Amino acid sequence: MTEHASTMDISRREFATRDGLTLVGDVGGPIDAPTIMLLHGGGQTRHSWSGAMRRMIGEGYHVINFDARGHGDSSWSEEGDYSLAARGADLQAAIGDRRPVALVGASMGGMTSFYAVGVGQAPQATALVLVDIVLRPAPAGVDKIQRFMQAHAGGFASVDDALAAVIAYNPQRKAQRDASGIMKNLRLHDDGRLYWHWDPRMLAARPSAEPPTWTEELLAVSGRVSIPTLLVRGGKSDIVDDEGVAELVQLVPQTQIYCVPEAGHMVAGDSNDTFSDGVLDFLRRIRFGAQ
Repeated sequence: MTEHASTMDISRREFATRDGLTLVGDVGGPIDAPTIMLLHGGGQTRHSWSGAMRRMIGEGYHVINFDARGHGDSSWSEEGDYSLAARGADLQAAIGDRRPVALVGASMGGMTSFYAVGVGQAPQATALVLVDIVLRPAPAGVDKIQRFMQAHAGGFASVDDALAAVIAYNPQRKAQRDASGIMKNLRLHDDGRLYWHWDPRMLAARPSAEPPTWTEELLAVSGRVSIPTLLVRGGKSDIVDDEGVAELVQLVPQTQIYCVPEAGHMVAGDSNDTFSDGVLDFLRRIRFGAQ
């Protein structure tokens, strides 16, 4: 399958949650192929996986890439329910009866995937990929994300202002200097200002979804995560430190580690080719889809 054909085959899809929300996603690849579920991080949208999704479809996988509740084109919860249990149930709704399934989740999406496996919400999952997230994120990195997400509650006057804020947060990421892509993460409000494309009530939830602070819930289910697991770690990440990696490997001993040296916390966006290489190699080595 060529990349051009893969891209043309991607279609928009909606999934209904158990509490009446609508999740919006992109779906592509052969319907009868093994499925990769892509779960983005908090404050992002499904578009953060665009490059990885095309690559995975090109490798012959069926790929589902959806906006989490409260993000992008998906519904916001009227009750402000952005709990880990609700997100795990959303994942279950998006998976449906597909099998086998590999879960690839970044930050919030990684914790959601880990929890869903641990509590049995994703029994079809035979592989788990955690993208720059461990059960106990580094406090300094958590504080940095929290400050960034809370700093712009009043929105932005222009796309350039939003871009400047992102560059200030992560000046090393050259791809962020193009304003065209950032509009996918913004929404135009009636007051004429641009706001991040996620529900601000998400930050008020405790434990919070982003930065994800579901450590105790994840520790409680870690003994039930027994499927092949890969941690993709950004070499310049301030969220994953050596202590967090050691704890994850101790609790989930089948975990393999793959480091992307030039990447920060946003691994796929910082170095998509290297990221995709590592994930696809892991799936080949564990013979995902051949079980």
